[in-house]
Parts: sequence; structure tokens; C-alpha cells
Amino acid sequence: MKGFYFDSKAAATAELFFSEFLVHTKGVWAGQPFILLPWERKIIRTVFGWKRPDGTRKYRTVYIEVPKKNGKSTFAAGIALLLTFADGEPGAEVYSAAGDRDQARVVFEIAREMVQLSPHLSSRCRPYMKSIFVESSFSRYEAISRAAGTKHGRNIHGLIFDELHVLKTRELYDTLTSSEGSRRQPLIVVITTAGWDRKSICYEQHKRAVKVRDGIIKDPSFLPVLYGANKKDDWTDPRVWRKANPSLGITFSEEYIRGKCELAQTTPGYLNTFKRLNLNIWTEQADVWINQVDWEACSNGVSIEAMKGYPCFGALDLSSTRDLTALALLFPPELGNGHFKLVTRFYMPEDNIMKRVEESGVPYDVWVREGHIIPTPGNVVDYEFIRKDLEKIGLIVGIKEMALDRWNATYLMTQLQDDGLIVVPFGQGFASMSGPSKEFEKLVASKNLLHDDNPAMNWMVSNVAVKEDPAGNIKPDKSQSSEKIDGVVSAIMALGRAIFEEQEKPSIYETKGSLLL
Repeated sequence: MKGFYFDSKAAATAELFFSEFLVHTKGVWAGQPFILLPWERKIIRTVFGWKRPDGTRKYRTVYIEVPKKNGKSTFAAGIALLLTFADGEPGAEVYSAAGDRDQARVVFEIAREMVQLSPHLSSRCRPYMKSIFVESSFSRYEAISRAAGTKHGRNIHGLIFDELHVLKTRELYDTLTSSEGSRRQPLIVVITTAGWDRKSICYEQHKRAVKVRDGIIKDPSFLPVLYGANKKDDWTDPRVWRKANPSLGITFSEEYIRGKCELAQTTPGYLNTFKRLNLNIWTEQADVWINQVDWEACSNGVSIEAMKGYPCFGALDLSSTRDLTALALLFPPELGNGHFKLVTRFYMPEDNIMKRVEESGVPYDVWVREGHIIPTPGNVVDYEFIRKDLEKIGLIVGIKEMALDRWNATYLMTQLQDDGLIVVPFGQGFASMSGPSKEFEKLVASKNLLHDDNPAMNWMVSNVAVKEDPAGNIKPDKSQSSEKIDGVVSAIMALGRAIFEEQEKPSIYETKGSLLL
């Protein structure tokens, strides 16, 4: 490395800080000296050993991606304390931050417990609930929340950013990483598991780390440390588990990850969680709920015209008045045929189409040209247009009911009732959505839900993440899904009404009296 040199004494001193002054605070190693694992030791010696010609640190940003359970928070806490107590920086300001307040305090709480268990460190500082103050150097370490972190005026010497993939906007990261201009050798350490949002600041840093590692970008101040499996790796292979997890067999057992792998094999909705959290593979979304292979196998090309004269249950998901409105028409199984049939239809304000294409990169304009999305006049959804379209549809198929989200739909609900439709309010909470959501998943997995192969709907299915409550109820989660999922929500609502009607049918005993044998 031209212009840089390795200071073995500085590297050894940094390594010694962990074993001499820090102890583990949890689990089977609680109270024992913090002996760095091989992968941790390599990072510490590299970061604190390599120097510039002026004697300051070579590396100013360290990006570490490592799967869950590898002890990253404890390791990060040790780095924070090293920068606070033993980095030779007067008045050092060291912070730990994350995407939310609770996560930001995880590393700090571990560090505070380490200080309390260390006679040497505790005698040199005043540990408070929210900060640690070192009197001799006027240095301090604290955890900061998202709100506090966006305020300028800090003079950061060390920043530990935990679980960067959770951060939804870049403001906090940009503000904090631009607050170290007057320090001699500031250090930013990002330590995170892989994420799924490819528009996030974390993925931006991930891509930079990959390019620096591969020599595409030359940045001698940036150290990439990437542990994880490749997308083409066999995720059921224990050798792949060991490659991705440098602490496997030490901080957690192979039996633990084997159990997670078996769960991923039997539960499609958990597969991406396993890949992301346990193998550090960037996935397409938070959790794959509907298996794409199963969904594609359900493609049937069914259309409104092909279902002429058949009864169906409809549902509208209105979303934003400036965005998509989704209509689902679900046809229950015919006599002797166990398949549901689903037709979807989407509406979007004509004036907003190109803006949405530019903002999202989603080919709404192509889908409009191909007839998969119907443009409505103006820059807000024209509900009168949708009413007239429903009238035309009602001349072809029999709409038994139309389900609408209770929120913000009163006017349209009244209008559709005036048109002669039976309109049923449908809530978006767990109570209303869980049953039909689970049934929707089963129908797709068993190939008993045939659909019209609408590319807009296919894309939405690939976006869906679900939320689960403590009782095991589930529902599609718009906040965690990677993009629009309105078509899936409307399909589940329609299925909910179809299930309700089936449950309300009288039994044979109620309709034909008692049977005498």
C-alpha cells in the first residue's frame, strides 16, 4: 500500500484494550475477558494498525456486513469504548446511532454494562443513563435518537451506526457523517445485517463496499468487510452457513441455524428472512410472502369476458386519490371445480402516470398502453369514471357484493349503493384481514387460485410483506412492502367476502329437516 505503513504497536495496543479492560456482559461468557474472535481481531488490527504518512489512521469509514447472532453489537460496543477511552483524542465525541431510538441504545447499553464491570474504566469515568463521561480527557460517549441526530453542531470523533438497513431516510446518516470535519482521524463504523430496500442509504453503502472490495472504486479510506452467502449458493448447505457466519459455533450453534433453515424450507414466507438475517443475502423485499413460482403457476389468462354470466365478489382498494386504485373480481369455484378465478383491474390518474414512472422506475406507462392499467382523466382518481366502468362490468358478470375499505370511502360507498350494488365495509386490521390472507396464501400454494396474469398484479404480488401480531394473525403490510400492493389487498378483501358467504350458508339439516336412518 503505497504511502501507508502498518504500525504493529498501535494494532497490538488496540487489540489489548479489549482483553485487558473489557468483559462480556451476557450469556455463557458473562464476566469473562473480551478475547477478540479471529474475524474481529483482523478488523481491529487493520483499522487501528494501518497509518497514513502523518501517523493518523488510514481508514476513516468501516462498513461491516455480518449476519445476525455473530456478536456484532458487543463488538461495536467495544469499538465505541476504545474510541472514547484510549484513542488519544482530547474531548472526543463518540456516538452510537441507528434507525430508531431503541436500536440506538442497544450498543450503548452493552458498553455501559462493560464499563460498570471494569474497575479500570469505571474509575476513570462517570457512567450515566444516557452518556459516559471521561473526566481526564473531557470525552463522552452517548446514544442518539433519530430526532436528536438530525441536529447539526456535533464534532464527531467516532460514530457507530448499528443496523443501517433499518434507516428509512438518509438524513440522519448524512448529518452525522458530515460532522467530523475538524477531527484529526475520525472513524465511522457501520455494522449491519443485509437489508432489502434497494433505494436505501444502506444499499448505497453496500454497493460502494462491494466496488471498493472488487477494486472498481479506489478509496483507501474505506474498509469493506462483507460476510455472507452468494445468491447462487445452496442455502441449505452447512458449508454455506459457515462461510456467511464467522462466529458460527462460538456465539451460536449450528443447531440454531439448522432450525431456522428447516423453517425456511417449510414456510415460504420465512425464506427471505432466513436468507437476509442468517446468510446476509440482500433480498428483494422484507419477506417473501407469496412464492413467485407458485403465483406464476396459477396464471390462467382468465378475463371478464370469459366469465360472462358468472357471479363474483368485488373489492376496491382506493389507496391515494393521486395514485392507483385496485379492483379485484373473485369468482368462486363452479360446480365440480375447486378453483377460484381472479381478475384484477387498475386505475391511475392520467396526468400522474409519467411522474410516477420517473419517481419509481415502474413501467406504469407500458402497462397503460397494454391495457393493464386504465387511465382516468385529471390528476386525481376519477371515481365517477370508475362507477361507469363498474356499470359496464356489471352487464357482463354478476357482482354479488363490493367490499370497500371503511376509511375515506363513505361518498363512493353511497354512490355505488345508489347504482344498485351491495356495498360491504371491510376493515384493514388483523380481525378482518388475517383469515382471508391465510386462505389466499393456501390457495396460491395449492394452485387453486387462477388469475389473469396482469403484469401490474404480478409485480404487486412480488412486493408483498406481511405483518404478524403476537397471536399469529397476519395481514399485508404496506409500510414494510417494497412497493405497491393494492391489487393483493383488494383480492384478499374479495376473498374475505366469499369466505363469509360460504360460512353463512345454511347446513343441509337447516334446509331439509332431520334424516331418519
